Parts: sequence; C-alpha cells; structure tokens
Amino acid sequence: MSIRRAMPDIRSDSMEESRDFYGLLGFEEVMNLGWVMTLGSPSNPTAQVTFMSHDLTAPVVPDMSVEVDDVDAVYATVCESGAEIVHSLRNEEWGVRRFFVRDPNGRVVNVLGHP
Repeated sequence: MSIRRAMPDIRSDSMEESRDFYGLLGFEEVMNLGWVMTLGSPSNPTAQVTFMSHDLTAPVVPDMSVEVDDVDAVYATVCESGAEIVHSLRNEEWGVRRFFVRDPNGRVVNVLGHP
C-alpha cells in the first residue's frame, strides 16, 4: 500500500477568510464544492489543507485525510484490526472512494482513493 498524500482537515465556517489567509502563505484554491475547499501549494501538489463546513454524506468532519493507492485493501486491513469505522467504505458522487476511521486518540481519519 502506498500513501499518495496526507493533509489536515479543518472545520470552518469562514471559507473565504480561510482561503485569503492561507493565500498569504502561498496556498492556492485547487478544489471548492461549497461545503469543502482544498488549498494546495503551486509547487508541491501534495502539500494541501482542506476546510469543511460540514461533510455532505458523513456524520462528522474528519480531522485529516490520507489518500492511498488501494483504499479497498486499507479498508480490509483497518476492519481486521477492530478499529472503529465511523463512515463505511463507499463511492462518493464527487469522484472519490472513501471511509472514515477513528484513531487511538479519538481523531477521525478520512481514508480515500480515486477510482
């Protein structure tokens, strides 16, 4: 299994202000669906931060996202471990396959792949 990128997810009710502030640090908007917005480095596409007002299909906003090359294999491994699945594996309408799992610190991790 290979990790493609990892990024913090920040709950925000100030999307435009967040975009403007992180723009001061060099981030540019790379995706915006209204309820979720990702900013990235123009020189390093794996350096990203995501802001979410809520999650469209999941019960919580995750604390971080990890993109992997084989989300189905990671899901099987995580399920076998007995970790708490917060949002089951599914294809989302915006083009990702993902699930949420709670880590030992209580943080929710969004594990995703692009089919």
